[in-house]
Amino acid sequence: MPESTSGAGRTTTKRLLTQNSDLKRIGVFNWTLPAFVIEMPDGSHFNVCPQASACAPLCYARVGAYRFKNVRAAHVRNLLLCRDDPAEFETRMTEELKHKRYSGKWIRIHDSGEFFSDEYLLTWMRIMGNSPTVRFYCYTKEISRFKRLVTIDPPDNFLWCYSLGGKEDHLIDLNTERHADVFPDVEALIAANYTDQTESDLLSVLSESPLVGIPANRIPHLLKKQGSETFGSLQRARDEKLRKKKAGAGRDFTLAL
Repeated sequence: MPESTSGAGRTTTKRLLTQNSDLKRIGVFNWTLPAFVIEMPDGSHFNVCPQASACAPLCYARVGAYRFKNVRAAHVRNLLLCRDDPAEFETRMTEELKHKRYSGKWIRIHDSGEFFSDEYLLTWMRIMGNSPTVRFYCYTKEISRFKRLVTIDPPDNFLWCYSLGGKEDHLIDLNTERHADVFPDVEALIAANYTDQTESDLLSVLSESPLVGIPANRIPHLLKKQGSETFGSLQRARDEKLRKKKAGAGRDFTLAL
């Protein structure tokens, strides 16, 4: 494991899990990756969020503190570990979760980033299975991946919430399946009969209603870009535009008899 030296000269192991200010307030720990397409240290590019679509230009995890050099470097280190050495990642995370500080606590997997591959998701499921005293939750746009690998036999200590604004929104039953949409403000989500999760992020998986409303982060240029739309409505408009484009292309290539 990577080690660092404390001010007293003691060697300590660096923790994988952290707490951002919002999650620390409710006692939740988090695991973070970079968001969307990033440049790796070797100059290559990697898409951490393969199903991201309408959400990408409005993503809070691509602005502000997430862009600070030290923060970005830490998130990239996390990605390199779980992507390039999944066995080491699994061993380290499983060992860390044995510490008493996590007993009975919630872990949010990805306050930024996503389950970018089958192997990575299955690694987390094994970690959960080997950490029965800890509870886990996430938001995800990897709808088909979850329906193939998770919903058939989910770990008892894992809850999730599908998240609108991605390429697979159409695979979500908006009437029955738990999902979150990002609204321009609280008034808009209440008007749409969604439950406000502002009080606690855990309401994303613990609220009685499966309709989870998230007020947009108060980042001026992102609020202006989003306007009165939700991530879900923006994605539906994008999907419809793509459908019409494909239909038009099909007509262009129809041969006259």
